[in-house]
Amino acid sequence: FCKSKCFYCSFSSFAGMQSLHGRYCTALQKEIRTHHRKQQGTPLATLFIGGGTPTVLRAKQLSEIIDMCDQVYGFEPDAEISIEANPGTIDVADLQILRDSGLNRISFGIQSFLEQDLLELDRAHNSAEGMRAVENARHAGFDNISLDLMYGLPSQSPEAWQQNLEQAFTCEPEHLSLYQLTIEKETEFYRRLQKNQLALPDEDAIVEMDEVTELLCEKHAFSRYEISNYAKPGFRCRHNLVYWHNEEYLACGAGAVGYAEGIRSKSVEDPLSYCVKIEQEKDVIVQREKLDCEASFRESVVIGLRLVKGVSEHRLFERYGISLAEVYGTHLPKLVQGGFLEYSHGYLRLTPRGFRVANTVMAELV
Repeated sequence: FCKSKCFYCSFSSFAGMQSLHGRYCTALQKEIRTHHRKQQGTPLATLFIGGGTPTVLRAKQLSEIIDMCDQVYGFEPDAEISIEANPGTIDVADLQILRDSGLNRISFGIQSFLEQDLLELDRAHNSAEGMRAVENARHAGFDNISLDLMYGLPSQSPEAWQQNLEQAFTCEPEHLSLYQLTIEKETEFYRRLQKNQLALPDEDAIVEMDEVTELLCEKHAFSRYEISNYAKPGFRCRHNLVYWHNEEYLACGAGAVGYAEGIRSKSVEDPLSYCVKIEQEKDVIVQREKLDCEASFRESVVIGLRLVKGVSEHRLFERYGISLAEVYGTHLPKLVQGGFLEYSHGYLRLTPRGFRVANTVMAELV
């Protein structure tokens, strides 16, 4: 659920469905309780409550969902329990309830601290609310706070991006997710682009923004560990690392994507349809896919190359029994010779040049 649909958003999210919130939470708890029976009783190392905007739900509802996960699975002693939140959807009392429920990491969808950017994106909060949300989270006891910011926005200059990022560092977060805007189909921005009504920064401006990011993150002791993610030492997002290592994870909820027992699955997206299926004890999974060995190998390589460290040759061989050379033949050496990939201490990784054209390089390896 979301308060509204932002101009850039192509994710599965639905605005204006407040009357369904309670029913949905009941259905979600039932799914947690009755599905994935083979894994029940195995403590969770991480839990990630994502959206949409989870915090449009009442804090008590979110707390009950966490409690259900604890009852069914339990948590490892040092489990990372995260939630995504948008400023303007949560106050200090809500944050205190969530912290008391066991949440120990929060990721705020700030996107920008500049009012003009927020208007361009059609965000539902203003800059002051963004600052206040972080301050309130600190008061509630959160000591692991991540901020999401976007760059490459319509009419944005490198100077504006620098101002935005500098403002983010004044909040003293532990983690930053910095995403370059991509225009997706079925979004308001895509429709405007098709009509030549969207002025995006050129390639030179994007390069300058990347340089600003590198300099400021280094200044504040944030290390880049993934294409879009930066963290202080000890604060990398453990849940997302599961994705990037292509490891298995359980998923519950409308539109949820999971990977268990070698099968990737996706649930029905529409929240009402999801509720009906759960209530009628019908299967909510609408897509299932089991990749063969080589296809899964390639997927692990492509996802793993998002990490600065890259992918481990040893771990790949241990998992699949085949090597990079067997799968890619002479294709991989060409990317290495071109300066896009390199081998380092048993890992294959993108070079700085490769990072700038990461999507193109990865498309060569799918």
